[in-house]
Amino acid sequence: MADNTSRTHRTAGALDIRNVIGGLLGIYGLILLGMAAFGPLAEDRTGGINANLWVGIVLVVVAAVFFAWARWRPVVVRKQPDAQDPAQETAQDPSRRAGERD
Repeated sequence: MADNTSRTHRTAGALDIRNVIGGLLGIYGLILLGMAAFGPLAEDRTGGINANLWVGIVLVVVAAVFFAWARWRPVVVRKQPDAQDPAQETAQDPSRRAGERD
């Protein structure tokens, strides 16, 4: 038996807001991880911890959670029906006459 849901439904894919947010958080996290590895140390200003490292790790983990969430629970978008011929719409709706406008 064929699955007809692919004809009437599809997922949001890359345009899902969770993927966009996850991508942005992941990019910022990677930048912070790069700054932690190659940038100047500022541990005297942050109380002895490498803040770029820890915040970068947290952002990458949160980005992974957003991507996993979008993968496990995708947003299903119903496809719009194809546009019909106006003559068919008039024939289907007896209250509209052929020359009448809205």
